[in-house]
Amino acid sequence: MGDLAQGYRRVAGARISGVVACVPPRKVTNEHFVPAFGEAGVAEVTKVVGVLERRWTDASQTTADLCFLAAERLLGQLQWDRASVSALIFVSQTPDYRLPATACELQARLGLGSACAAFDINLGCSGYTYGLWLAMTLAAQASNGRVLLLVGDTISKTVDPNDRATATVFGDAGSATAIEADANAPAAHFVFGSDGNGSRRLIIPEGCSRVDTELPESFGQRDRQKLFMDGPEIFNFTLRVVPQCVQEVCFKSGRTPDEIALFLFHQANAFMLRHLAKKMKLDPAKVPLNIERFGNVSSASIPLLIVTSAAERIRSESLPVLMAGFGVGFSWCSAVVEFSQPRVVELID
Repeated sequence: MGDLAQGYRRVAGARISGVVACVPPRKVTNEHFVPAFGEAGVAEVTKVVGVLERRWTDASQTTADLCFLAAERLLGQLQWDRASVSALIFVSQTPDYRLPATACELQARLGLGSACAAFDINLGCSGYTYGLWLAMTLAAQASNGRVLLLVGDTISKTVDPNDRATATVFGDAGSATAIEADANAPAAHFVFGSDGNGSRRLIIPEGCSRVDTELPESFGQRDRQKLFMDGPEIFNFTLRVVPQCVQEVCFKSGRTPDEIALFLFHQANAFMLRHLAKKMKLDPAKVPLNIERFGNVSSASIPLLIVTSAAERIRSESLPVLMAGFGVGFSWCSAVVEFSQPRVVELID
């Protein structure tokens, strides 16, 4: 199966007990961009990427705020004793501060116990599946392990409003996933990979500790403290990596693609996702999309897909689901996880 086999991990003894996603109330339709890019320019992007509307936070609302609302709803619905949460993982590329870790702030805001480990992970498009692997691994280590995985991004705060390639594509969302130990839960399977040689193809070059002078020629004269995305290179990377990653995780889980009930892909680009599904000969009915409603919400795209386009089946059936995140950093992670009718699958809209 190639080099991706080296990134395989199997996790037994943990299950997903609930997922809540939260989107901000502000709805931005494509009409918003017509003054800057013209009707033809907006229509061209819409045809390829497929975004019709997206949600944006206001100046005062952060990723942590969206994740907090999702976590409050999730903890309340599950009726978890907050002192029983042994770890909180915050996955985002838009934290509240450079330091301290946003997870520490959220531990206090949520009223979790002081014995709760709290830490941040800086990942984007692959962040949910990476975070899920770590959360399930931690939860499975104790018979009563409970982990709160908070994943989200407010990428709208990073885009240049004059850059059509990013301004029209990205939306904001946060999520909370509850994972707990369960000795009887079916094993979950994960395949990871990364190719940092492509990291400058999706980057904010300045604003931290390094001033990058080796940017792609296509960067041009853009604002170096705003998001740059080399769309064609991202497209090529995705078509090269994702089919093999999906094939590998199916193989390792002992299932064929036909035996997977749902394929939940990071919502990067509608045309690209349809092309991937066709290339892999997947049933389109098994590959739900929601990018037209929410845009590309980076790390939150898979949990947002769970509570929207996939919610009905996940609430009502026990079924094997394949999730695949891929993108920024040229990082990817696919997972096959058995959803056994989690108690909470909700959207805060």
